[in-house]
Amino acid sequence: MRKKTYLKLVEYQTAQYRRHLCEVQGIYREMRGYKHDFHHHLQTLKGQLTAGETDRALEYIKQLDDQLMNVDTLIKTGNISLDAILSAKIAQAKAMGIPVTIHATVPEGLLISDLELSIVVGNLLDNAIEACAQIPEGRFIRIYMTMKGGMLYFSMLNSAGKKKGKKGSLFSSDKNGFHGFGLNRAEAILTEHGGWCKYNSEDGAFTSEFLVPALGDN
Repeated sequence: MRKKTYLKLVEYQTAQYRRHLCEVQGIYREMRGYKHDFHHHLQTLKGQLTAGETDRALEYIKQLDDQLMNVDTLIKTGNISLDAILSAKIAQAKAMGIPVTIHATVPEGLLISDLELSIVVGNLLDNAIEACAQIPEGRFIRIYMTMKGGMLYFSMLNSAGKKKGKKGSLFSSDKNGFHGFGLNRAEAILTEHGGWCKYNSEDGAFTSEFLVPALGDN
């Protein structure tokens, strides 16, 4: 890929993830608002039912249900920005019939920025979703994230088709023109922060793993 084309794609993807991160953070704040208002909703329903206004109470419940249907259940890792990007990508995967399991505990105040973390994790999940979408059955994505001292550790296993070949340090992709771009983007950000990432492709599965300094000296 020519450098000029690569830089334009980087710029486009960065803008896309910045916009996406703002959107999902807005969803997170909206969901927190629903939780805050839950007590008030119960009091309203209690008053309506006590007054014998059953039809009114049922209509109120319907309105609440319609609102909540537009807000996906959020992942809770302890890091709001990570919650946002994981929740959005996992909702996308589940909508495509891809079961996702996740175990993640990550604090706020990381050295890697919210945008960079969104790009890294988002690209890796995009790659996993793409791989799962290409197989008819046995789809899955399994994610594990935790802190190891001051380092952020990420591991993901996803179902895939046949073993992919490498071109240099990258695996091939079925996306025309930008083979392995997402993985390359993630690797560049992690390397810039003094971290590393590893990918492994086997028949039926693909693994992604990274470790990056994420907390300053205490």
